[in-house]
Amino acid sequence: MMDVAAAAGVSQATVSLVLSGSKGARLSAETRRKVLEASKTLGYRFVRRGSRTVPDGHSTIVFIADEISTDPWMSLAFEGARDRAIEVGVNLLMVVSHGDADVETNILADLGKLPLLGVIYGTILTRQVQVPPALAENRLVMVNCYDAAGAFHAILPGDQLGGRTATEHLLQTGRRRIALINGQPGLDATRDRLKGYRQALASNDIPFDPALVRPGNWEPSAGYEMTLQLMGLDNPPDAIFCANDMMAVGCYDALRFLGVNVPRDVSVIGFDDREIAQYLHPPLSTLILPFYEMGRTAVELMLDVAGGLHRSPSRTKIECELLPRASTRVRPEMSGKEMAAE
Repeated sequence: MMDVAAAAGVSQATVSLVLSGSKGARLSAETRRKVLEASKTLGYRFVRRGSRTVPDGHSTIVFIADEISTDPWMSLAFEGARDRAIEVGVNLLMVVSHGDADVETNILADLGKLPLLGVIYGTILTRQVQVPPALAENRLVMVNCYDAAGAFHAILPGDQLGGRTATEHLLQTGRRRIALINGQPGLDATRDRLKGYRQALASNDIPFDPALVRPGNWEPSAGYEMTLQLMGLDNPPDAIFCANDMMAVGCYDALRFLGVNVPRDVSVIGFDDREIAQYLHPPLSTLILPFYEMGRTAVELMLDVAGGLHRSPSRTKIECELLPRASTRVRPEMSGKEMAAE
């Protein structure tokens, strides 16, 4: 699968999702095509393992999340993990700990009599965590988080590649002065999406202009305020990359207030693929946060570890797929009057 992933330009986890026929995986048709073509060219046949016996007779995985109510990410990760667990006959239990180590210790103590295969530990924010001893005593796969020493397997979103993909998409549509409204300072996602943005500019010989990068807070209010600032520059941007879709909502409002048309005057792209993105006018181009795939991959990795594979801990990055929509392209069939009305 590593050879197929390299040939197709995707992650190994994406190859697994495509070739296993995962129906819930949110992957573009183009990505599926590239994986299938690379697999055929290399003569690779996927080994289906859904009917295998669970190692050691253990049949339960506990999914501990620090939060599920503020954002949908951990619920999506659990859904992916649950679907894969059902396929192999494993029970999956979800509990919310609010990041409290004592609560996590008590949870595992209460579940100690279960035939525990291992623990999946997930966090709303991509971040470094200190693993409580009670978790460290079990097979552990971390989702959207990692430990400083790299002692445990971790599944993470490919935010840096995602930032690069978003910026390159805008460049490919002819935009050259691309602004970034970034997320809350100090967070991994904020840092990595900025790195990807800068990489894309450098690869296309476009100088980095710090005036085009503004800090946000993931909320529409930041998107609105920062867009007004950017459009007030002597040389305003012709495209804006918002580091999440909620800030893109505020960006749309500010551009509408200024009488600026999207995408004719300014292209806008978001990140996350929130449900609202497809209902904006015009629909918002964005990138998928692959939490469903991360959950499935976590269960698959847990089964491999229990079966004696992947003994050395690893950090697996799951790519964030691009969803191009009308906000990053001009539709030539529309007249100027129709575009202004939209």
